[in-house]
Amino acid sequence: MAVIDFMEAFGREVEQTLPLSAPNPYFSMTAHLVRKHLEGKIVTPSSLVAASGVPYATAMRKLSEMTEAGMIEQRPRTKSGKTVSLHASAQLLESWGQLSDRVLRLASAHLGAASEAEHDYYFGGSYLAAHSINPPAVLPEPLDLPGGVRVLVHGDPTFMVMDTLKRQFEQMIGTSISQRAFSIDRLHEEVLRNATHKSSRYDIVAVDLPWIGEFVSKGVLLPLDEVMDIERLDPSDFHTAGWRATHWAGRPYGVPSQTTPELFFYRKDLFAQAGLEPPATTDDVLRVAEHFHDPAHGRYGIAWNAARGTALGHTFLMTCADFGHPVLNLAPIAGGFDADHLDRDDLLAQFDSPAAEAAAEYLLHLMSYSPPDILSMSWYERVRPYASGRVPMAYGYTLLAPYFELDPGSPAHDATGYLPHPAGPGGAPVAPVGGYMLGIPANLPPERRAAAAEALIAFTSPAAQKLYVLNGSRTAPRYSVGADPEVQRISTIFSAVDAMSWRDELQFWPRPPVPQICNLFEICGQEIHDMLRGVTTPRAALQAVQKRAEAALRPRPS
Repeated sequence: MAVIDFMEAFGREVEQTLPLSAPNPYFSMTAHLVRKHLEGKIVTPSSLVAASGVPYATAMRKLSEMTEAGMIEQRPRTKSGKTVSLHASAQLLESWGQLSDRVLRLASAHLGAASEAEHDYYFGGSYLAAHSINPPAVLPEPLDLPGGVRVLVHGDPTFMVMDTLKRQFEQMIGTSISQRAFSIDRLHEEVLRNATHKSSRYDIVAVDLPWIGEFVSKGVLLPLDEVMDIERLDPSDFHTAGWRATHWAGRPYGVPSQTTPELFFYRKDLFAQAGLEPPATTDDVLRVAEHFHDPAHGRYGIAWNAARGTALGHTFLMTCADFGHPVLNLAPIAGGFDADHLDRDDLLAQFDSPAAEAAAEYLLHLMSYSPPDILSMSWYERVRPYASGRVPMAYGYTLLAPYFELDPGSPAHDATGYLPHPAGPGGAPVAPVGGYMLGIPANLPPERRAAAAEALIAFTSPAAQKLYVLNGSRTAPRYSVGADPEVQRISTIFSAVDAMSWRDELQFWPRPPVPQICNLFEICGQEIHDMLRGVTTPRAALQAVQKRAEAALRPRPS
């Protein structure tokens, strides 16, 4: 609230110093409204009158004038409508942002220094220098959802930021929010379990992008075009791959909440000191990993997902993509392979192939330069040694970047470069799209669907996405958010991901979202883990994967 604090303090100084000065109730009430909006606190007519600094009758007259001018919106707090809460309108928030922006420029121009508000990302300052995406505005009418909005999410940093901001979003939508968070495997189970109930226990559920084929085929998700005008979402603003990944058979079933590709993290400072170029190929990765590998001093070359099961299964499918190889018979198209048309019965597994074997051999080579506990490292464990400085390189999702970007004590803080996956022979740089979409359960009662759709739009709007970023998230599924000047100043990760999207490196075909995808993850995660442990050879492991994958893909008798 640095700008608000400054302007209020300046006003008090003027009033106390100049004997003929008078309170400005318009400014005082505006500042109070904006402050409480950003804090997520309720403003009543009596509290706004008290903040005006003028007599009651005068304040009520000014309040009425501000309401008529469209600066203040009223929202009923009771069924009778006799009690209301007051909210800054979108028009007022826009005007305040412009005013604050000019205050910063004047302070810099006339006082010779930038305002401290530029470092206060959330409480007002963040929206001032950017002046592109304004704070989220309250909905004209509170959502009619008895019991509030019930949301099921993944327990990752971005969704935890959403939980931290719950008060602000409750103010925005006019009702309470209850959020449950699970690990990835438990989330998958809970969404399927919820689908067996007569009525959904959740209004909105988070869905890992590769699950969409399974969930649609099992009737878990509601097509969004049944409950909203899709154009209200501004589809062209989303990263192309992230938006396409929310569709099945040409219909949208969710809205990207996180577009979090798996990237290649590397320590720019260590590479510069060693005179090394960032790796562009898998051979480069192995060479650099060998250079930095020093187990005697507790330092290792690289960290990655190698834990048995789901984690390693994801890794193997994406590594095959690094070698230009889809694990199913997808048709080649510009930028990669066609994963938009998977609702068909002629899909074939392609694991027993030279390219897949080369990918498996690459993972075996990585083992030589990895920490000793690599075979138990999964989603978060692989980033911890990178954040602590034990490894100079790691494969990791952008949503994991807060572990070092928000920790000034981390050696990787302000020293990380972001690349797409280095390519293997026959491949091209690719950033496999991960993350989550928010969807509406198919068994949600009809009377709750319209309000759930409104909440979905609010939670995934550019203003909401920017708010997540300003509070620690490192995922931005919209181009407008990644291009926001304030967002770009926070981290280079946003411009890096946007650039990958424009270069068509952001792709979701590496993990084709077929209904059987979770089975394929588990199969690969088991057989490749045995290979990494030395129990079997790459060739034998891939033959086992092929056999089990063919059985998993085989249509079941109806």
